Amino acid sequence: MKKFVLDEIDHQILDILIENARTPFTDIAKKLLVSAGTIHVRVKKMEDEGIIQGSTLTLDYEKMGYAFIAHVGIYLEKTSMTQHVIDNLRLIPNVTVAYVTAGKYNIFCKVRAKDTNDAKDIIYKIDEVHGVNRTETMISLEESINDKKRMMHAIFQDF
Repeated sequence: MKKFVLDEIDHQILDILIENARTPFTDIAKKLLVSAGTIHVRVKKMEDEGIIQGSTLTLDYEKMGYAFIAHVGIYLEKTSMTQHVIDNLRLIPNVTVAYVTAGKYNIFCKVRAKDTNDAKDIIYKIDEVHGVNRTETMISLEESINDKKRMMHAIFQDF
């Protein structure tokens, strides 16, 4: 499979869109001193190549009353139950991220809750899923790094 090559304009477009995916193409064009048509064509090409996949909206969960974050490591009764457990975790809306992992845990989750009592109830729901042997919970005190740009810049240097 041929590697898609990005140039400096593509890199700058991605930089702007990572910051705010809703930035109008005309604003990007003005900032980069190219035409809006050029931005449109380049973004479309990156979408077609699978480099850009949709766009996201970032919610401020703290403002919505869900500032408590816990990470839950899940030990399964049997590895063969992984998909069953993942399917059941999807039914718990507070489980916002789940990874199937190798190592200490079979599954590692991020859970958003209102407070410790809410988190306790959510963790109990996870414990009740058939196939879950036990869990270990870590409380997040602060999200210190959540930076999509640094990785993109590092990848761009590899090109």
